[in-house]
Amino acid sequence: MALEDAKKQVDTAFTRKGLTGLAFENAFAGATSFLRRTYSKDLTGVDLAITGVPFDQAVTHRSGARFGPRAIREASALQPFDPPYGWPTNPLEEMAIVDYGDLAFDYAHTPSFPGLLKAHIGGILAAGAGTVTLGGDHFITLPILRAYAEKYGPMAVIHFDAHSDLWADDDMERIDHGTFFYKGVKSGVIDPAASVQIGIRTHCEDYLGVEYIDARTVHERGVAHAVARAKAIVGDRPVYVTFDIDCLDPSVAPGTGTPVWGGLHSWQAAAALRDLAGINMVGGDVVEVSPAYDTSGATAIAGAHVAHELICLYHWAKVHR
Repeated sequence: MALEDAKKQVDTAFTRKGLTGLAFENAFAGATSFLRRTYSKDLTGVDLAITGVPFDQAVTHRSGARFGPRAIREASALQPFDPPYGWPTNPLEEMAIVDYGDLAFDYAHTPSFPGLLKAHIGGILAAGAGTVTLGGDHFITLPILRAYAEKYGPMAVIHFDAHSDLWADDDMERIDHGTFFYKGVKSGVIDPAASVQIGIRTHCEDYLGVEYIDARTVHERGVAHAVARAKAIVGDRPVYVTFDIDCLDPSVAPGTGTPVWGGLHSWQAAAALRDLAGINMVGGDVVEVSPAYDTSGATAIAGAHVAHELICLYHWAKVHR
């Protein structure tokens, strides 16, 4: 049926009837919403909203993550033909998912950005949907977590990254992608005792009580060890999963602003995300995809796969817990 369907499916981001189902239009053509989901600002009956945040004014090195949401959406066009590999369920068939589009903000008025993003996510949560966000640099996670904390209280966080993002910075108005976790802990948005960082391989002076599993530990002790520890730490708490693409080794994901050698391989990340099934995941993001530094498109492809796995984790939490 896929080839027959492809003959009549065009621009399903706008023409789809209903909010569920696989999509079979040609991967190399058409309007690229994430996984060919319907573009919509109507959240009636929606379980999960995919939204983009094309912001990269907080980077410390190479900019370009503002182009991440567009690149991730385009890369995802190869994925909506089949159920996700390794999962016994299919969220595209069983859950109402929309592409909510990108956050609107004034790129020349950075101070207003955090409040706009918090309100954007808060509005989605108030409508009863969860979010998977496509970044954007890693600062965006802080306003998102502020919105989540207003609904759920201090958040348990599973943080995949090469960097701890715990640089000390007590100026809460300052915007920096290397301080989002520090400010989240210090402001009570993140519960450090219920949070864990995976893939770390850069220096950190003080983890503020957050447990970390560095990349070498994942390599030497295995994905199963990391996942078991992460599950034990977050328990049944509502958990937010944030995935910085530089958690992956730059040999497989070079398109990012602050690459660090020795990172996770794609198979390790895929296994970890799938084996986290069972956590009470209420939202997540993938950030720091900077497509200009990767002519192959591999980094955006990795970002699209991460986002798809986050959708699966969210669906599993809603259906099977």
